[in-house]
Amino acid sequence: MTLYKTPKATNPSESADRMQCAGKALEELLISAKHQECLTVGVYESAKVMNVNPDSVAFCVLVTDKEYECNIALQIHFTLIQAFCFENDIDIVKVNDLQHMAKIVGCPGMSCDLQDMHCVLLTSPNEKSWRDINLQKLNAYCEESRICNEFLPVVTLPAR
Repeated sequence: MTLYKTPKATNPSESADRMQCAGKALEELLISAKHQECLTVGVYESAKVMNVNPDSVAFCVLVTDKEYECNIALQIHFTLIQAFCFENDIDIVKVNDLQHMAKIVGCPGMSCDLQDMHCVLLTSPNEKSWRDINLQKLNAYCEESRICNEFLPVVTLPAR
């Protein structure tokens, strides 16, 4: 039997600081990926990319808010996406602010369909984008969260 070192319990302010840092890193990463055209937005579009070329996926973001928490079909999609990401060693986070995410990835008004915003993939067409410092910060945040048995960490995006 292997014994693992249990991480120290973090106080709420440390946890909030970690989440805020991860939120800032996520926002910067998404903006950068948008400019490089390395984002796939939408549950079905993301599923297609993961099915055809899972090695191109560098990071996954599931997006929801209170309005969609009781949507059973969406929760089933989230469960399938999470399982796929875990199976393929793709780090994944959850964001609880659909409106803010829409502004970041390019839907500033209500002109787009917010239902298409529930999954955002960061894809990597080349090796350079894998070395983004913000991606490394988010990977470290996900790793720390897994050590604390939080397998789908929640990230709060910074207020604008």
